[in-house]
Amino acid sequence: MVTVRLEPMTDDQYLRYRQRAEVTYTEHIVASGAMPEPEARKKARDDYERLLPAGLRTPDHHLWVGYDGPDEIGMLWLHVERRSDGPHAFGYDFEVRAELRRKGYGRAMIEAVEQVCRDLGVLSIGLNVFGFNLGARALYEQMGYETTAIRMHKRL
Repeated sequence: MVTVRLEPMTDDQYLRYRQRAEVTYTEHIVASGAMPEPEARKKARDDYERLLPAGLRTPDHHLWVGYDGPDEIGMLWLHVERRSDGPHAFGYDFEVRAELRRKGYGRAMIEAVEQVCRDLGVLSIGLNVFGFNLGARALYEQMGYETTAIRMHKRL
């Protein structure tokens, strides 16, 4: 069984993350068919600027790096928001290094962040997953995440 520890992302790790994150997000938006590349690039840039205006120091946003021993295996970005019934979390980004996928690290990272959330008294964790990402969808479903909405489109 794989175990992962989460540590807060450092400034250097955050800079590396941001350099690739907007590009990856843009690619995913385009691959999903939601919008063409120029609009997707603008959306990605705008979303990151809006959601993380102070980078790592943006209140209520937590960015972690997952480790197996000394090795970085991936990252996770979670926002915790207070609602009338208590705190709820939303996962904005979650990634396991490509060469380490399908080896249990994704499951281990989710289990680690769920424990952090339990410790914080979080009542639920939400997330979005692109429809084409079948592996991630299957993992989330196996771990008890339920579909709450489906957005569909058809190319003509």
